[in-house]
Amino acid sequence: MQNSDITLRKLEIFLSYMESMNVSKTAEAMNISPVSVHRALHSLEDNLRCSLFTHNGRNLHPLPGARVMQEQAREVMNALERCIYLTREAAGYHSPVLRLGLLYSLVLKTAPQIVQGLKKRRPELSIEFIMNSNKKLLEALNEGKVDAVLISTPDDYNTQLFETWTIFSDSIFLAVPVTDVDDLATPVDLRKLQNKKFIALSEGFATWRGFQEAFQIAGFVPDIAVRVHDVFSLMSMVNAGVGYTLIPGRMRGLFRSGIRLLPLQEAYRMEQEISLVFPRSQESHPSLLSLLAECRMYARQLMRENNDVNKAP
Repeated sequence: MQNSDITLRKLEIFLSYMESMNVSKTAEAMNISPVSVHRALHSLEDNLRCSLFTHNGRNLHPLPGARVMQEQAREVMNALERCIYLTREAAGYHSPVLRLGLLYSLVLKTAPQIVQGLKKRRPELSIEFIMNSNKKLLEALNEGKVDAVLISTPDDYNTQLFETWTIFSDSIFLAVPVTDVDDLATPVDLRKLQNKKFIALSEGFATWRGFQEAFQIAGFVPDIAVRVHDVFSLMSMVNAGVGYTLIPGRMRGLFRSGIRLLPLQEAYRMEQEISLVFPRSQESHPSLLSLLAECRMYARQLMRENNDVNKAP
């Protein structure tokens, strides 16, 4: 006997027939033709080398062997379903917790709005935030420590392993204390700031990469007074008058009374693309599908808001 010829699909067809005892109903239930039902049942008999049915025209009547096989085949299918369930459970597929990695800067507006919609879709879902730099979050995703990340689209990562869906693009601005605004011409030419102190994020943050690129274009190494490990500390330092920094526009609402975000000259203008990234192997995960749907809703909302601003007189 060739065990490989007795497939799960044939067992499914067999069990379906044993429940209905009708070839046409079995064909309809399995979405195949009646001829395919007959072929599958005959194939089982051939590979088992014993009869399962008596044949009276096109009618098939089960023999005792068919009853035994029905009972055992049900156990096989139940065991398979349990195998799939337990495997998915171990992989977090059925987990009530979604581990979402995100940049610190996204906790002001983006993450709360996406999560609010997600909780309406999946009220039973518990969402755990893990905030870190772009580099650390991508590492956590690679190691399976988070289920998905909201990050600046990486320059170098395996796009074959990960699904990437871009939500929005954010411009980079110069953040300065409000007391210094009148002393600066806009859009700002970074070359004229060589005597200024700057605050920078640590290496691995997406904004740090843009920071480096901008000053390479400006042609000088900035005088970095302080390095910090999160964007809130960065903005707090600017608010205290410690120095200037480069920051994405989504931070505009933080320290509104003490900080201004000024546009840069064309040569230094940069866009930071924010995307949802998750493993392609988990693209059918119910929680990730819901998260992706909410990211799409949020992207459409931003597009409508931008269109309304552009239409305003």
